Amino acid sequence: MDRSSLRPLVGVTACLKENGRGGWHHTVGDKYVRAAIHAVGGLPVLIPAIGPELGGDEKATIEALDRLLDSLDGVLLTGSPSNVEPHHYGGNQSREGTAHDPARDATTLPLIRHSLDRGVPLFAICRGAQEVNVALGGTLHQLVHEVEGRRDHRSPKSPDSDINYAPAHDIEIVDGGVLHRLLGEHRVQVNSLHAQGVDRLAPRARLEAVAEDGQVEAFSVPDAPAFALALQWHPEHRALENPVSMKLFDAFAAACRSRAAARFSPSLRAAAE
Repeated sequence: MDRSSLRPLVGVTACLKENGRGGWHHTVGDKYVRAAIHAVGGLPVLIPAIGPELGGDEKATIEALDRLLDSLDGVLLTGSPSNVEPHHYGGNQSREGTAHDPARDATTLPLIRHSLDRGVPLFAICRGAQEVNVALGGTLHQLVHEVEGRRDHRSPKSPDSDINYAPAHDIEIVDGGVLHRLLGEHRVQVNSLHAQGVDRLAPRARLEAVAEDGQVEAFSVPDAPAFALALQWHPEHRALENPVSMKLFDAFAAACRSRAAARFSPSLRAAAE
């Protein structure tokens, strides 16, 4: 089906950052918005990091998020320079100067659990993948490059984004998994722009790919009723030019369109399939 004929509503998670003038504002990288529009064929809906503002308790937050999820056809969990606060997974206190976003944590962690349980397609990238692992009971390495035997997975921090997002290393794809089915490959090259990464994989998660040093690069959630895939790398960068990225976004898009069609008429549902 033509992507433009039924554009699903795709929730895109945002961060909360100081704007330098005594206030705060919600931000999301333009590349994620563009990916939601062009690679998914959807209409992006910004999900602000407003967990602490929704009534002040977890029950009120969950009720509000569930209402939001009822109107969405998919959730795209974005990357961010900030780390998930370690108290969410029983980790040691972060080093001084580590960037955190407690408002985002308070929003995305319950959002993830309820998206999965309510059958909302979920595609998680970088910090988003780390959030999924934590939300489901896994743990994180705060500084992967300081773990014995692991490479430095951080980006070059060049002013040229194409250098930062260039292929950095191979990943080994688990035979017979979701990623293997979607890509038809056992090994592909990916970019690498992270310091934090998965340590212990969550009980509900299934390993889909690892870097050559053993670092988790992708996992799925087999018991989720809809598409649920988490990637440590960034497929959104120049997605339309990358066949690997597009196979993944196509799968997410199909799941989003299916959910969108189910909320409309039987004729639209048939057209989306």
